[in-house]
Amino acid sequence: MRSTTLLALLAVVLLYLVSGALVFQALEQPHEQQAQRELGEVREKFLRAHPCVSDQDLGLFIKEVADALGGGANPDTNSTSNSSHSAWDLGSAFFFSGTIITTIGYGNAALRTDAGRLFCIFYALVGIPLFGILLAGVGDRLGSSLRRGIGHIEAIFLKWRVPPGLVRILSAVLFLLLGCLLFVLTPTFVFCYVEGWSKLEAIYFVVVTLTTVGFGDYVAGASPNQNSAAYQPLVWFWILLGLAYFASVLTTIGNWLRVVSRRTRAEMGGLTAQAASWTGTVTARVTQRVGPTAPPPPEKERPPLPPPPCPAQPASRPLSPAAPEKTEPPSPPTPPTPPTASALDYPSENLAFIDESSDTQSERGCALPRAPRGSRRPLNTHRKPARPCGPGRPRDKGVPA
Repeated sequence: MRSTTLLALLAVVLLYLVSGALVFQALEQPHEQQAQRELGEVREKFLRAHPCVSDQDLGLFIKEVADALGGGANPDTNSTSNSSHSAWDLGSAFFFSGTIITTIGYGNAALRTDAGRLFCIFYALVGIPLFGILLAGVGDRLGSSLRRGIGHIEAIFLKWRVPPGLVRILSAVLFLLLGCLLFVLTPTFVFCYVEGWSKLEAIYFVVVTLTTVGFGDYVAGASPNQNSAAYQPLVWFWILLGLAYFASVLTTIGNWLRVVSRRTRAEMGGLTAQAASWTGTVTARVTQRVGPTAPPPPEKERPPLPPPPCPAQPASRPLSPAAPEKTEPPSPPTPPTPPTASALDYPSENLAFIDESSDTQSERGCALPRAPRGSRRPLNTHRKPARPCGPGRPRDKGVPA
């Protein structure tokens, strides 16, 4: 991610946080001030009704009650009642362990002992990755099952000759609606019936739980009136399936965004290639019409090209019998090399090769056997053109084998 994009994203998040802070402050601060005034009025009323209790003793008592409530104590239960409700029975402890590994952490029940806090550290470090692996597997299996069921509905739509693009949109909408029906709306009505909450409180608890926010002001099964030991474990299994569904939804959205990004990049690459091709074509046409505006810069002097391989010297020159030469077997014929661009680059050298005699070329480029110093080469004013080398070349008359 580029630095500018990262800074822009950070600015958007900070702006979102500030806007949320202003809204929550405007909504919740008046209610807090009202509750504080009501608490002061109740306190003054209690002191007037019980003049033997001092203001300092009452403050200490309220603080101890608040600490006890934070530790899980229930104000409706006292030493004289026969209630067997406990915040740390097996079902409640199982639910508390589930809130640790799911990272929800309601906060309604907290650890008060040092041994419990130390155990919680290692328990969370092992349990959170383990639950992440389980969540990925359950989400994959759950998403596959839902998509398989929606695939049958897509087949029905295709039989009705519905356009494929519309079918994809309908399948995505059905996937979202089916998941919301199973994991949001149905638990909402269940909590309304079991916990006695309003519909707003129930759906608030569902959303806060499945988003792993977990404020703790509403917790399923935390009421003393709930005596079923299997209720909170069932709630935890609902949390597992709900989190898996939301994980599969997020995975589907991520895959869709990845596909859209690839298509966008491919389209932009095609447009860039077309623009480059069009620019090159226009530039070439303008250059052909206008012509070169300035002569090309002079090229640097290149070294002379080596002479081309010369054909073998024709055997029309008699050799001295005193110095017989060992002849090697003839090599296979090589096709004549076509003229290269060097002749066009260096016309003077090309003409020099035409004007020079074959003897001069032979002395420069071909290593021919020389006669001994005592014998002179007979003059031959009539020079024959060079013949191609090869085994199939006819011999000249008068040349000894």
